[in-house]
Amino acid sequence: MALPKLKSDATEARLAALSLPEAPGWTRAARDAALDRLRAMGLPARRDEYWKYTRPDSLTAVDVTPAAIFTATDEAPIFSSIDRLRIVFVDGVFDAEASDDLDLAGVRIERLAEAQAADLHWARDVYGVLEQRGQTPVERPLAALNTAFATDGVLIHVSGKVEKPIQFVYYHNSTTSDAILHHCIKLDAGADLTLLENGPAAARFNKVMEVEIADGARFAHVRAQGRDHERRAATHIFARLGAESVFKSFTLTANGVMTRNECVIELTGDDAVAHVAGAAVGDGDFHHDDTVFITHDAERCESRQVFKKVLRNGATGVFQGKILVKAGAQKTDGYQISQSLLLDDNSQFLAKPELEIYADDVACSHGSTSGAIDETALFYLRTRGVPEGAATDLLTLAFLAEAVEEIDDEPLRDEIVARLTGWLERRRG
Repeated sequence: MALPKLKSDATEARLAALSLPEAPGWTRAARDAALDRLRAMGLPARRDEYWKYTRPDSLTAVDVTPAAIFTATDEAPIFSSIDRLRIVFVDGVFDAEASDDLDLAGVRIERLAEAQAADLHWARDVYGVLEQRGQTPVERPLAALNTAFATDGVLIHVSGKVEKPIQFVYYHNSTTSDAILHHCIKLDAGADLTLLENGPAAARFNKVMEVEIADGARFAHVRAQGRDHERRAATHIFARLGAESVFKSFTLTANGVMTRNECVIELTGDDAVAHVAGAAVGDGDFHHDDTVFITHDAERCESRQVFKKVLRNGATGVFQGKILVKAGAQKTDGYQISQSLLLDDNSQFLAKPELEIYADDVACSHGSTSGAIDETALFYLRTRGVPEGAATDLLTLAFLAEAVEEIDDEPLRDEIVARLTGWLERRRG
């Protein structure tokens, strides 16, 4: 069916402002196929079912809305106390001088911009492949745009247990930067990797990460988005899990005028585990959208979606989460919870939880709530001498705890709690 003219014109205008990277190697076919998909579906519009709560205009416009660069130095960089390998991007371009040596036992790390010139590469079976699979049954046009036009990124092939985390650090130095990054990660059977991400990246940021997890492998992901408030971002994670593999991802979002995080996961091997969690804290001109789609296509798999949002001064939070259990995916254990804490009457939380089940021996549940601070608990703390602001912060951290507890690594969990505490104290101050 032909696209409506308005949508087609908007898509072609955006494409005319971009240039396909010169990539004669193994990415060429994937890029061409992604461009064809994008033209067939068109860029997202407000009338699209999965965009009705989030205006995509600033993510799809030809011109980038300028974003001021955050320069405060009152906090040490996040994760700086943890021994890790740093890979740095500045406005979407790899910075070799700021990055660490990419040589690390058990893992091979390459730049997409350099590796794509090869005729053959292991990433050929990942790049654009998981993204294409994730386009059904819900279209994700910004991800197709990324596959077609990504100019840089990292290719990581993990063959064993990596001794320390790898960290992607994204710096934002231009008020009108428009970064498109694409990462591919492949974990062989029994491999183990922890990936950290942080930084605003650009005035407008479009990122795709495809993760192929073989049987018995484990992938842990902890991400912090902030503190440049005027940034706009659309991120996507596509993951495919083999038998007895583990995928765990947590995202902290503090500030950001527009953020949309999509996560699409397929559990294709028996006894696989996938947990996706997030804690978002927003103040004022803040719109944060978590959109998650988990497909169970094997037996005895477990999935958890745990999302908590704290909103104040007119901030908006969105959650769209779905669990799809295919026929034959017996003994599925699926859990989904999305909750918001509204600290005033002007903020709002919009939720669309979904279950679609075609197996008869499953345990699946979902729930979504919005509420204010518990006045009884607040009164209790006040009567014990805790000032109102500090008491509110304590109750807010308790509200976020279920999501933060999804981080298995204690030092990383403590780091996230410290950042949340700092955000709350700054708002109180």
